[in-house]
Amino acid sequence: MTQVATAETGQGGADREEPGSVRVGIRRAIRAACRPGSWQRGLVLAALALLLALFMLLHTKIPNRIGNLGSLAETFLPWFGVFIPMLLAGALWRRSASAVAALLVPVIVWLNLFGGLLGDKSYPGGDLTVAQHNVGAENPDPAGTARDLAASGADVLALVELTEQARGSFEQGLAEAYPYHTVQGTVGLWSKLPLSDTQPVDTRQDVGPLGDSKPADVKLTYNRALRTTVATDHGPLAVYVAHLGSVRVFPANGFGTDDRDRGAQAIGATVAAEQNKRVVLLGDLNGTTDDRALADLTSRLRSVQDAAGDGFGFSWPAAFPLVRIDHILVRGVQPVSSWVLPATGSDHLPVAARIGW
Repeated sequence: MTQVATAETGQGGADREEPGSVRVGIRRAIRAACRPGSWQRGLVLAALALLLALFMLLHTKIPNRIGNLGSLAETFLPWFGVFIPMLLAGALWRRSASAVAALLVPVIVWLNLFGGLLGDKSYPGGDLTVAQHNVGAENPDPAGTARDLAASGADVLALVELTEQARGSFEQGLAEAYPYHTVQGTVGLWSKLPLSDTQPVDTRQDVGPLGDSKPADVKLTYNRALRTTVATDHGPLAVYVAHLGSVRVFPANGFGTDDRDRGAQAIGATVAAEQNKRVVLLGDLNGTTDDRALADLTSRLRSVQDAAGDGFGFSWPAAFPLVRIDHILVRGVQPVSSWVLPATGSDHLPVAARIGW
């Protein structure tokens, strides 16, 4: 009896020596995982984890034939990672070793897709600061927005969704900081450097007999893209400003992207024919760089945010940003840094970048 009591006391003493220690926790986890029941529980959670991994890994295989489902999924693709901690909580509650092990697969897939965006890839330097802002047609304070943008320090500033009513406020508010500017329809560019060779770019908003019948001066009033040349110390820089067509989610038809997709193809073809080796595209593209519909642009231009940003840089909606649809894409110049500017009166956040030669 004495020996048994001593052994029990010794064993209890060992546990008391390491209460809550890492080694005790590991031993308990190993013992729990070795129980047959822990692998039999939570099989549904394990299956859901593997399905989530397959969904993210094979997102390019999701067809767009039915309601542009593929583009819709790719728009919010990073957010599917939110399901991982949700499934982990369920696996821990069920004490399921199989579900915990299965969750390693979507974790690896998500990190492979988006892990590179988690760190800060920017570095000092650069020669030119560029910025882009969808100022919002319903912006209640265009004068205040103009003051905020003038204080941003950008050398080149692109604005989209300009209305006739707000245009004067922006021209007046930005005149002192930017001696050069051009407005084509609903898009404009303000610059501290001289501009030349400015022309509208057709984004094919008007298609079919009705659109073809409209005269050019009528179409120009709601033109959504332009191309100009900025004279820099390192030579001419071709700058495009674009606002692609809006997208909508309809209960009957799914993700409506026809106008945007035509615009992306049109701008992509124009950029492909651009003779200047140095190109910057500033715009609200109403889509993310993961969206296959923007491949005509993303295959020819680099995202400064992806190359030299800090995080995802979500820009819309301004109150709680969920996606980055406002972009700075480049070719022939070096991305140095990228960031999101503070909110203005718009429903979009301004975005900025530093580029170098």
